[in-house]
Amino acid sequence: MVERRRSGARAGRRTRLAAVRLAGRRRGQELWAARADEAGAELDLSFWDDKRGMFNNASPCILQACTDPFNYWWQAHAADALLDRYERTKDDGVRARVGELFEGIRDRNAGVWTNGYYDDMEWMALAWLRAYELLGDDKYKAAALELWTDIQGGWNEEMGGGIAWRKEQLDYKNTPANAPAVILAARLHRNFGSQDDLEWALKIYDWQKRTLVDPESGLVWDGINRTGDGAIDKDWKFTYGQGVFIGAAMELYEATGEEKYRDDVNKTADYVLEAMASPATGLLPNEGDGDGGLFKGVLVRYLTEWAAREPERGGQYGSLILENAASLWDYGRGGEAARFGTSWAQPPDTVVQLSSQISGTMLLEQAAKLERLGFK
Repeated sequence: MVERRRSGARAGRRTRLAAVRLAGRRRGQELWAARADEAGAELDLSFWDDKRGMFNNASPCILQACTDPFNYWWQAHAADALLDRYERTKDDGVRARVGELFEGIRDRNAGVWTNGYYDDMEWMALAWLRAYELLGDDKYKAAALELWTDIQGGWNEEMGGGIAWRKEQLDYKNTPANAPAVILAARLHRNFGSQDDLEWALKIYDWQKRTLVDPESGLVWDGINRTGDGAIDKDWKFTYGQGVFIGAAMELYEATGEEKYRDDVNKTADYVLEAMASPATGLLPNEGDGDGGLFKGVLVRYLTEWAAREPERGGQYGSLILENAASLWDYGRGGEAARFGTSWAQPPDTVVQLSSQISGTMLLEQAAKLERLGFK
């Protein structure tokens, strides 16, 4: 009986995915848009939990590992992946799913939005601010502002300033807690016009660049004073850190028009091209499972946004994104299914984590965006 139910579920899943492919062909979709649709359908069919109103940690589910721990910041990026899809398709079903996820995360977080990690809250605030921009519902605005108020409390003068990583370790400052805060403050300024928000963005960015960016190469270091000795973690070289700094500098360039911010973006983006992408294949590195599975997705989001705006270097950055998307689709899928692991050059393991699935889905959405803009 159990096996018959599983067979029926697999058959139903294949039918739904086939319908996605057929609908795409009928609409005459471009290549990457059709592939992004398949990835979005896979995320929904294989990871969504109707009962909780959230995405499971892995697929297939293995006991409590599906729901524990509560990966708050993964869910924030899942919201952004849904918003990518909605922005591209204007699908009312995707819009509804964003609302369900909003309620599910809040319920799981004891009816509030704040938590003990400033970087996590920044990602959630960015997702709901974007939801407000795209969907116009004031509940998303309220959530973003609630989070932003709490995030500002993370600033202190330990290590010369900066926002702490978490509330229990206020003297440890890192890129994940500061560069996304710049993006958030700048976007709040863009949406609501508060000069205070722009001043916050400028202040945090100044600390970030002074403290955690190599002035020679543009490499963004991960953090300072993690072990209480004032040392900078210069050996922690993650795509994530480069991505959020690219996003921060990009937003300040948009807000101020000052060329120094454009120079900062290009220096760090060039570092990614020259030192992080494989010289042989152009592929971004495998940074492991767990949280590491999301790192490349963060980079490609902000690098794509910059490629679309940068007239001189944008073509090279866009090519990097499209090369990685092509490898993911040709070599990194689980058979015919749009299931993605931590490598974008090899098929995933049998159990796929939500982090790497979101990352691959975001990559395909960014490829679809570049496709619409005429990148080759």
